[in-house]
Amino acid sequence: MTKYTNNHLSYSRLSRYEQCPLSFKLHYIDKQQAEPGLPLRFGKAIHSVLENLVQEHMLDEQNGPLSEDRALELWRSEWASQGLVGVEVFQEGIEILKRFVRDEGVLDSHDVLALEKEIRLKVGPFTVLGYIDRVNRVDDETIEIVDYKSNRMLFARDEVDNSLQLSIYELAVRQLWPWAKKVKLTFHMLRHGIRQETSRTTEQLDAAIQYVETVGRMTEEATEYPARLNSNCVWCDHQQGCPAYADALRGKRDFICQDLDDLDRVAREREEVAQLAKILYARKRELEGVLKSQLKERDELVVGGVRYAMHNVAKTTHPLDQTIELLGQATGQSWQRLLVEIAVVDNKKLEALLKKLGKTHDRSTVSLLKAELSTVAEKKHSPRFWAKRVVTA
Repeated sequence: MTKYTNNHLSYSRLSRYEQCPLSFKLHYIDKQQAEPGLPLRFGKAIHSVLENLVQEHMLDEQNGPLSEDRALELWRSEWASQGLVGVEVFQEGIEILKRFVRDEGVLDSHDVLALEKEIRLKVGPFTVLGYIDRVNRVDDETIEIVDYKSNRMLFARDEVDNSLQLSIYELAVRQLWPWAKKVKLTFHMLRHGIRQETSRTTEQLDAAIQYVETVGRMTEEATEYPARLNSNCVWCDHQQGCPAYADALRGKRDFICQDLDDLDRVAREREEVAQLAKILYARKRELEGVLKSQLKERDELVVGGVRYAMHNVAKTTHPLDQTIELLGQATGQSWQRLLVEIAVVDNKKLEALLKKLGKTHDRSTVSLLKAELSTVAEKKHSPRFWAKRVVTA
């Protein structure tokens, strides 16, 4: 009988191996004590509050708004149990919870099918275990999988549409609730009050199953576990026991190109330097965060012979109507002429507007509008250095 390194798989195991095989070894094989940082402990506390808050609502079979007072009471308890510190972080948690209660609005407890639902998915020789934050009933044929995220950064659309975590959840949910003809997948970005939604095709789900088994077998067959340094190392819960991270912080170099005419060696050194730079910049941001927190309570800070201070950077914006009106009065030029001279469209706001229109207008109408806007847009090109690792056979 085959003996497996993993008694089970999970999205956490798979993603940890993908991100850094050494971290996987330290965590799951060597079973070293993890040292989760503030972001992980903060996220765990918020998740616990939301689970208990909605769970109590369900147990009481309520149909109404969630209790903000109860949310804050639970937050105070979790804050203490997680050993969190800092009034700024405490206040941030309060703001997240207040927004969550407000955005939930009237919640019918019968529309929540499950909270922290354990899943067991058979994939090849493996059993994939996990817990889904929340499963909602949308209508008689649709359910929604919700995963709470306390990330500071929103996911890119490609990350949402190809999330292995959400694919695994849908595969499991379709077995648990076979009556559901449709499954909506949602990352609830708690810090932003935004729900990033997506769905999966049958082909995507089939590919996810094959991928899980492939990576699972890789974790079983691995004999070496190299460190995969990247900017996320600063948040790793095993950074203290990682020699590669310690070497990176010291700027240790394995290779220096002496012949700048040898492009292979130039490229090799460039990639090593780029990797180190990401880690060092991430560490720099972490250290600056500590100093900035101190500067919230004082005008300046002098440490180690260096003076630190915070300075406000002014950003001026001019309202379009009033600006053009004043310019017209002063120059005698027409509104149309001045509009052409100074006005530009904010691309992000335009994209947001088009996305909003997509929810209320026919898809073909919006697609045609996008095509027409593209024809009148002015495109400017500037050289920008780009690098991506090539996978060779």
